[in-house]
Amino acid sequence: MNTQQQSGFQPGFPSGYCPPGSAIDDCQPVNNNKHTNLMKSFLYTILAFLALCLASYIGSAQPPQKNLSLSEALSLARQNNRDIQVAGLDIERTQQEKVIAKSLSLPAAGIGAQASHYFSLPVTFGFGNNGTADKVAYGRYGGKDQLSATVWVTQSLYNPAAKPTQQHAEKSEQQSHQLLRDQQIQVSAEVRQTYLQVLVLGERIRLQKESLSRNRKALEDAKSLLAQGRALRVDTLRAFTGVKNLEPDLLRLAYSIEVGLLRLKTLAGIDSLQEIVLSDSLSLPEPGAAPTDEEVYAEAVKNRPDLQAMAIQPGIDDQQIRIAAAARKPNVSLVGQYQVQTQANRFDYFNAYYPSTPFVGAQVALPLFSGYANQARIREAKIARLQSVTRYDNAKEQLRAEVRQSVANVLEATSRIQTRTTVKQTAQLSYDITQYRYANGVASRLELTDAELALTTAQSNYLEAVYDYLAARIQLDRTLGN
Repeated sequence: MNTQQQSGFQPGFPSGYCPPGSAIDDCQPVNNNKHTNLMKSFLYTILAFLALCLASYIGSAQPPQKNLSLSEALSLARQNNRDIQVAGLDIERTQQEKVIAKSLSLPAAGIGAQASHYFSLPVTFGFGNNGTADKVAYGRYGGKDQLSATVWVTQSLYNPAAKPTQQHAEKSEQQSHQLLRDQQIQVSAEVRQTYLQVLVLGERIRLQKESLSRNRKALEDAKSLLAQGRALRVDTLRAFTGVKNLEPDLLRLAYSIEVGLLRLKTLAGIDSLQEIVLSDSLSLPEPGAAPTDEEVYAEAVKNRPDLQAMAIQPGIDDQQIRIAAAARKPNVSLVGQYQVQTQANRFDYFNAYYPSTPFVGAQVALPLFSGYANQARIREAKIARLQSVTRYDNAKEQLRAEVRQSVANVLEATSRIQTRTTVKQTAQLSYDITQYRYANGVASRLELTDAELALTTAQSNYLEAVYDYLAARIQLDRTLGN
């Protein structure tokens, strides 16, 4: 029999514990590895479950990533953009103004009722025996409780403000439609411009990373040559400076893309927490023949909704003049009324008489003097019309300068793209040749650095020319009212 059996030692007691009556030598520490492993497994299971729950919560809290094309962004902006929605509400508001204007020519009807309780009987003068030579006799007749109900109808026969008010509302609605179109054009241009900016920034990051990769390789080569004694320390310092100068630009471009995407979400009415990825790529369309200034100007005058809205404004002011002048003209209305009234005591209306008083008549109202307010309103409306005509003429003159600038930007950007394309190809060929010569020990590190800088500059200038051309086309479309 072993020692444990002889001493009656039972496994499972805590370490260092000796049952009563056992020898000290017989007390051995209990091995708790099995229990420790079980506890660890249990804790790992709990932690894994919590991590799974946390990952599930994060996944459900963050919406999935959305691929967004330019056409989808434009469609979402037309539906969800708040500025467009506000312009659309202006149309609904002017439609309600039309309803109000039509009501001036429609009949108006109403009902009314009145109940009164007199603490003393109503007084009627001319009756009674209490009169004197200096005083008119009076008597108290009727009931202390009086009740009346009236139904009235009014139909305008002649209202000089009705027709100009209706025409004013109709022209305001036409103007609201043009302003809605103008807002849609402005938002669409901003969406295209912002989408283009984000694409260009992404392309700049790609070029920056390529340049940074080339400069890092140049730094490693310079360090290797310096260790071999085949290069100067200044070459290593120049390469190190080039790398460090490029690194902050990547962070700046990344922040610019983040701001551009947030701006695009706002324009398209997308939730700011929704992650979006632009699915379209930067492409350069075939440059067509640029239209002449006169062609662009004629089409812009015909299509620009903001100019059409300004052209409608003098007509609205004309109706406002007529409305102001109508305040000095007479109003003729047909009036009809049916009234039932009764008098009683102690609110005993059920046993009272209910005589009726119907009548039909015509009402004429002619204002004589309003403290010069009507004349001032007429002059104010005429001044507003003169301002509208002046604004429209000024807008057309400013449009000529805008057309000239838009067409010139397209022509300049087209010419610059052709030049930048040639320069970029030349810089790429020069860098490839210089890199080959440097690999064979013919060219110096300084020549390779200059070639790399020239290539980076040429690529950046070409990208800038592409962006300027596409932005100029967007501006030209906006000028044309497309």
